[in-house]
Amino acid sequence: MSTNNNVLVRVENLTKHFPITRGIVIQKQVGAVQAVDRINFVIHKGETLGLVGESGCGKSTAGRTILQLYKPTAGKVYFKDQELTSLSDEKLRRLRRDMQIIFQDPYASLNPRMTVGKIVGEPLDIHNIGTVKERNERVRELLRVVGLNPYFINRYPHEFSGGQRQRIGIARALALRPEFIVCDEPISALDVSIQAQVVNLLEELQEQFGLTYLFIAHDLSMVRHISNRIAVMYLGKIVELADRNELYLNPLHPYTQALLSAVPIPDPVKERKRERIILAGDVPSPANPPKACRFHTRCPLAQAVCREIEPEFREVTPGHWAACHLV
Repeated sequence: MSTNNNVLVRVENLTKHFPITRGIVIQKQVGAVQAVDRINFVIHKGETLGLVGESGCGKSTAGRTILQLYKPTAGKVYFKDQELTSLSDEKLRRLRRDMQIIFQDPYASLNPRMTVGKIVGEPLDIHNIGTVKERNERVRELLRVVGLNPYFINRYPHEFSGGQRQRIGIARALALRPEFIVCDEPISALDVSIQAQVVNLLEELQEQFGLTYLFIAHDLSMVRHISNRIAVMYLGKIVELADRNELYLNPLHPYTQALLSAVPIPDPVKERKRERIILAGDVPSPANPPKACRFHTRCPLAQAVCREIEPEFREVTPGHWAACHLV
């Protein structure tokens, strides 16, 4: 999709299938959950790529597979022109300093038996960076950067609110001065009043440290606010990718149009006049996805070709990609 020098992450035909097995003593694979299926995109240095879609569409699996937390079934991931899927464990471990993740649930992602100082300083210990004194000073600096009191260093996670815990998770992700961070729905478990604070913090940190984000979320309004470009995912496939304003003003794929029709408009007159697109049926199982176009079972515009041939993910207009026969 892009080969210029400004590309930090390049994903080519990335696939992740989870085997379905049967049997107790001798387990036999009888199928696979096709969580991510041949997705392609690039992320440029310093930008935020938003990844949106319904629950269970494969967004989080895609983010973790890019970081090699899950080994991909097929495909390639390039980070600064290094192909990650073929690297040895030792080389990948060294490269992990430049790639980090902020997890979705701040309550589950922090070890309750470790102090904040130990949690934030753990990446420094693992990579053997600095002396004990230098590590402690780095931890205090990180807590200040994310808006927490550095004197909280000896407290435990249960002594903090959800928003504060997510800030601790962000501090941990920043410990090794990474270039690329996967934000795996970092605000979905937080109160609405706290979400804006965390998003503003992420934007400030991006500007301050020159970070690149893959921002995974459900909230389409928030994704438009923080992202430069947005990719829309459905049942393991990316169906549309465009600049944020282009996507919201001119959605091409029927699924994107349905998603955007559900976003509330803060204008009662426009809200009453606009037409909602209600999709019929439920999302099919990723263990047995529909053939050809995966959206055809729910698409109000589906035609015969949609049930027979898989649409190509192609550039319809400059920078605007879509996978639909009708575009």
